Amino acid sequence: MRIKVLHIIKSLGRGGAEVLLPETLALHDQNKFEFHYVYFLPWKDQMVDIIKKHGGKVSCITANNNLQLIQKLDEVVRYCNKEKIDIIHCHLPWSGFLGRRVFSKTKIPVVYTEHNIQERYHWATKLVNKYTFNFQSMALGVSNDVTESIKKNIVPKIPVETVLNGVNTNNFQRDIGKGKSLKQRLGIPEDSFVLGNIAVFREQKKLLDWIRAFNAIHKEYPDVYGILVGAGPKEKEIKDIVDELNLTEKIVFPGLQEDTIPYFSVMDVFMLSSAFEGLPIALLEAMSMKCAVVSTKAGGVVEVVRHDKEGLLCEPGDWEMLAENVKKLIQHPEKRVKIQELARERVLQNFSLLEMVRSLEQKYFKIYNGN
Repeated sequence: MRIKVLHIIKSLGRGGAEVLLPETLALHDQNKFEFHYVYFLPWKDQMVDIIKKHGGKVSCITANNNLQLIQKLDEVVRYCNKEKIDIIHCHLPWSGFLGRRVFSKTKIPVVYTEHNIQERYHWATKLVNKYTFNFQSMALGVSNDVTESIKKNIVPKIPVETVLNGVNTNNFQRDIGKGKSLKQRLGIPEDSFVLGNIAVFREQKKLLDWIRAFNAIHKEYPDVYGILVGAGPKEKEIKDIVDELNLTEKIVFPGLQEDTIPYFSVMDVFMLSSAFEGLPIALLEAMSMKCAVVSTKAGGVVEVVRHDKEGLLCEPGDWEMLAENVKKLIQHPEKRVKIQELARERVLQNFSLLEMVRSLEQKYFKIYNGN
């Protein structure tokens, strides 16, 4: 008999936590586990088809905001009873709050994955998180930084362990042909140096700093191009700044993309400007694709990238140093190539998606058996 695991998540759009769901599903032992997925924002469904393709059962219980999401308790309970769910796995705070209410009502074991440090949440989110945190079976941090933040700020009575995010290194490999084809389609000269990022366009990512750094680089190296893949609430503001700086011919906005491999394949440097992170999936994907990394020291980034080995790091908010670090890699291509090779090697050795999946399965077995 297979163990039935229900993932609860606010949306199935293209975010870091969301992208991991189909990636891990493809590697799980589905002779031992059956996976279900409930999400709430029907317009954020980019991951739905690929989850179904890999054998997952997906249901949308429509909620237009966080308050409505919490009010879907009875519908989620009915789903759990109907499908005879054995374990619930929640992702991100509001789904976590709902999962804990389900736990209180049904006693179905609940695992919660925390993708961010507590210090970065709104005070109300932190308060509810702290008050409800023990109404679940286990919490997982995606990095040691996240796990320590939980222990420090919440002081939970339940087990809190780290399961590092991983990347499918077999899938995320640089494809020169796809990269060349994409450059032609986007009108980027074949021999151009390309900076990129793949992100949700929200405040956390500090993409205005990304634009400022790009502008400083472009003034010295006018043949450099940029690619920002994604969408989000800051999109208009970001595009307005690009227009004001006369960079519309130099920075490409392809929008949301399900297949990101061609985009990583054209990037010489993956530039991350975030103010804070848990352990960003796009960073791991970029490193697996042999992109050199230039990043801020945002949260779990420093657990992956060692300065002057797999990338070049600076303090959050220091966009001038971001720009200077990219310039170093333009000026010294041999250093850039070495960093690209070391980046791939780093994820192969330490951030395997298969290792992440096996670790999750061990947690599921442990909880299912009441240990």
